[in-house]
Amino acid sequence: MKVTIKKCCLVEPAEATWSGCMALTESDQTGFLTHVPTIYFYRPSLNWLTSSKQTMFETLKASLSRALVHFYPLAGRLRWLDGSRLELDCNGKGVELIEARTESDLDELGDFSPSPHFDHLIPQMNYSSPIEEIPLLSVQLTEFRCGGVTLSYNISHAATDGQSALHFITEWARLARGDPLAEEPVLDRKLFRAGEPPSARPRFEHAQFDPPPLPMGQSSSENERRKETTTAMLRLTKAQLEILRNEANGNITAARGYSRYEAVTGHLWRSACVARGHTRDQPTSLGLCVDVRRRMKPPLPDRYFGNAIIDVVARSRAGELMTRPLGYATGKVREVIDGVTCEYVHSAIDYLKNLEDLSELQDIHALRTKEAAGAVFYGNPNLWVISWISLPLTGVDFGWGKDTAMTPGAHAGDGDSVILPGCDGDGSLVVAICLQSEFMEGFKKFFYQNIPN
Repeated sequence: MKVTIKKCCLVEPAEATWSGCMALTESDQTGFLTHVPTIYFYRPSLNWLTSSKQTMFETLKASLSRALVHFYPLAGRLRWLDGSRLELDCNGKGVELIEARTESDLDELGDFSPSPHFDHLIPQMNYSSPIEEIPLLSVQLTEFRCGGVTLSYNISHAATDGQSALHFITEWARLARGDPLAEEPVLDRKLFRAGEPPSARPRFEHAQFDPPPLPMGQSSSENERRKETTTAMLRLTKAQLEILRNEANGNITAARGYSRYEAVTGHLWRSACVARGHTRDQPTSLGLCVDVRRRMKPPLPDRYFGNAIIDVVARSRAGELMTRPLGYATGKVREVIDGVTCEYVHSAIDYLKNLEDLSELQDIHALRTKEAAGAVFYGNPNLWVISWISLPLTGVDFGWGKDTAMTPGAHAGDGDSVILPGCDGDGSLVVAICLQSEFMEGFKKFFYQNIPN
């Protein structure tokens, strides 16, 4: 697919905003710190295309500038501090906005599963530039010959988590339609202890900060991270989800039954172990992200803007996952999530605040460079699962109608997976997963083996 860039500009806030350096939380500064890509697909009506007084690009540019008045940290830039720490310089330099065109048709993208075509539809970040020059948000509008369009964005995970990013996109869309802002973001990161010194020593074990297991017989992850990967979008119908839930709950002794998220996550972990051919004694870890807004005392505001997430890790031997009932893996998932109390979160924050240097816990720009051997690697024999089930992913209308589909732009790291709600509102879920290419077909086979459609 050939895509031609027509325009590229930096969009600044429409009005003067606060300027200065904003302290970032420990959650902002650790883990996956690259930009996260997302892409929306639209089929605007012919009536909108012929009657609108503004072009799509003009509409996006004007409304983006107004949105940045409220979400002004996104117009700033990151800056390094001692100890591999970061702060956010709210300097109003702006967000990158790109207009592009292709002579291809939207139908050529099929079911909108991630493909190499997406590389041309998503803005590419220049990670060779100093971090102080890299926009925190880059947006690309691509017009297709058929009249369809894609709107994609790459947003820095150091600036936002998924909930905050979608809050911004939703409010930007409202402004583009001519509606007022619905909910102001809460920009005060001191609510999550940004810039504070440690208050104590950690009170809990924090396995998420330990190096993940390696394949038995290997002394580093270098060989695994260099292997070719592929991505698949795997749909689970409502009926299939019920089968998994029933299997997970077969021998349950807990007070409440396992959720579909817990059952699917456990099934993913088990399926990956089988597909990878692990021996019984192979240690394996499952990484999870937990939104802690409502777990804090007092709770953080729902519209807290930043990273209000804590990573947790479940651990097992592959043999236990492969031979015991699904409820075993699902129980491991619940155990670590239920352990995320307010006290646990404060302990994790203090753990990070007591470190002299954060570099070993940062995956910054490494996703694009498989040679970055020092970066955190959660591929074989491990898995990382992110849930977007409860996020308002679809129905984003900038004035030319709601999206036809939405998907994560790329998950190029072995072991990365995202659970998404189905687009049809039928109770289905979609799993986007990236694995080493040699294991993907075996993974699909086992994943669907006992859950016929």
